[in-house]
Amino acid sequence: MSSTATILAHAEAATPSPKRRRRAPADDDSRKTNWWATAFIAVCSLTVLIPLYLAVSVALKTPEQLAAGTGFELPNPIRWENFADAWERTAFPQALLNTAIITVGAVVFTLLTSSVVAYALARNSHRPFFKGVFFYFLAALFIPFPIIMLPLVKQTALLGLDNQVGMIILYTIYGLSLNIFIYSAYIRSIPIELEEAARVDGASTWRVFWQIIFPLLTPMNATVGILTCVWAWNDFIMPLVVLTDPGARTLPLAQYVFQGQYNTDYTTAFASYLMAMAPLLIVYIFSQRWVISGVTRGSIK
Repeated sequence: MSSTATILAHAEAATPSPKRRRRAPADDDSRKTNWWATAFIAVCSLTVLIPLYLAVSVALKTPEQLAAGTGFELPNPIRWENFADAWERTAFPQALLNTAIITVGAVVFTLLTSSVVAYALARNSHRPFFKGVFFYFLAALFIPFPIIMLPLVKQTALLGLDNQVGMIILYTIYGLSLNIFIYSAYIRSIPIELEEAARVDGASTWRVFWQIIFPLLTPMNATVGILTCVWAWNDFIMPLVVLTDPGARTLPLAQYVFQGQYNTDYTTAFASYLMAMAPLLIVYIFSQRWVISGVTRGSIK
């Protein structure tokens, strides 16, 4: 009986087991093209590309070519003198320098102040006072600038801040609300154990922030820096109502000279618009990976 069982066992072991049939891989829906989303993105792209093409086309035409067509025709011949005229009529080098000083100063002071304030509020959000201050800053997002425009003009004139220094201070202050909102969510995602370990080693709060927290804020610093840079570079209303010295006017104010009561030199004006847009476009091309990284990390965390 035992020998029979042994033989059966060897026979079963020698019999090849039936091969399992592989399942056909299920269709990956993620690889299918979403044509509705693609069409929407294409339409949104056209809303940017068409005005950009129109701006370039008009900037390279003569006034006669612009008057004879719709503006979308290709320039023939190309008139590069429009850029030279815009350079002289807007005092472009001085306006560019003024805009660069205000923009760089606003970005530097914004990064230094907004990150510190956001860190203090984020790490003390459990306290009623700091929580109230946080909502106070958020409430400022809902106040339109025209409401405070006239009091702002009066105060800057009385304090002697109707100059480039005053513009830097104003951009830093008025950017606090949005920047604190951006920084706070990211700071809360940073493990507090990193700070506790540093404090055990004897580090002060100030040292913990600058040596541990601030380097970790690089993605958010890039995002806030670009947003502030675009705002300060392209802003027109605040420099218009605050700056009193014609020699301190920024690029948007310098381009305003083309707007006449009865006529507008569109070809030269559009050339000046492209010249003013070029430096900011170059900055964004080299820093867009930092902005995208900051937005991505902020959403993941």
